[in-house]
Amino acid sequence: MEIVNFNTLSETQRTQAAQMLTDELPDGWPTLAEAMDEIEELTGNHASVRFTAVDAGEVIGWAGLLPGYGKMFELHPLVVRSDWQRKGIGTALLHKIMDAAKEKGGLTLLAGSGDEKPGGETSMANVDLYEDLPRHIAEFEPGTHQTAFYLKYGFKIIGVVPDVYGIGKPDIQMAIRL
Repeated sequence: MEIVNFNTLSETQRTQAAQMLTDELPDGWPTLAEAMDEIEELTGNHASVRFTAVDAGEVIGWAGLLPGYGKMFELHPLVVRSDWQRKGIGTALLHKIMDAAKEKGGLTLLAGSGDEKPGGETSMANVDLYEDLPRHIAEFEPGTHQTAFYLKYGFKIIGVVPDVYGIGKPDIQMAIRL
């Protein structure tokens, strides 16, 4: 496995990267056409940085870094093919993105993650977060949600937007100081 600049990928590999969005994050990119549009939009954003994990010529994961405001950058997206998860690919991509953000003068890396699957995955799903949001943040349990990955690497919940993806489906904003 090697990590390469996304801009060096062939059209076939870019399609693999888009297919990965559809396969692994279907709530965000339900069709290949929408995923290809995302790839094109990121490719057109010359301020973005993207890295790709490749094994034997196949894309097995990729991550993007978008400029935010001030000294903040956003991780968007981070995706690893399901058969390669829990093998250090996401960790390697995250570290590469964090290094790139630091090189650009970043002090904060933001990662947003919606709990939008039917039934929910975290302790914030299917509850009225408006009742007592600070308590829900303090007692947060990631369950099977990708927020567990970010918490493992030191990200903190810095905000929650209730009902973004429907009633009881919040967006969980996490960040780490670089």
